[in-house]
Amino acid sequence: MDADHRFVASLAWTGNRGSGTSGYRDYGRDHVVSVAGKPDILGSAARVFHGDVDRWNPEEMLIAALAQCHLLSYLYVAVANGIVVESYRDDAEGTLVTTPDGAGRFREVILRPTVTISAGDPLIAERIHAEAHRLCFIASSVNFPVRHEPTVLTGSAAG
Repeated sequence: MDADHRFVASLAWTGNRGSGTSGYRDYGRDHVVSVAGKPDILGSAARVFHGDVDRWNPEEMLIAALAQCHLLSYLYVAVANGIVVESYRDDAEGTLVTTPDGAGRFREVILRPTVTISAGDPLIAERIHAEAHRLCFIASSVNFPVRHEPTVLTGSAAG
């Protein structure tokens, strides 16, 4: 049975430098993403799009959402397959392609999780990334490839 779940977030632009959007370089890209009861996320555009490098940009947030979703799906699948995960780190990367008219899209995102396990079959631990990908809500919602280049280590958690 399908179930609907509703999520909400608020966005407020804070980049008006006094003249609004009077010119392309006359306004800031700064904004605040809010969800009730949680710390605000300070956002901006990427530096290449005249944003503040000290703030999260939408491209980074999308890549982070894909990495987080894969992590959570992977941990769920690991339990079901007798894999004991001791640590998990992902150095994810995305490629955005822009066109001369200012449009663009992600070409792909590559997740590079390094998983340390203390019990279970390392081959299964590697293989279940495919199942985690299938279960990931975010990966199922994007229209570009999300690839995985996992590394599985055995033993105690490696920092």
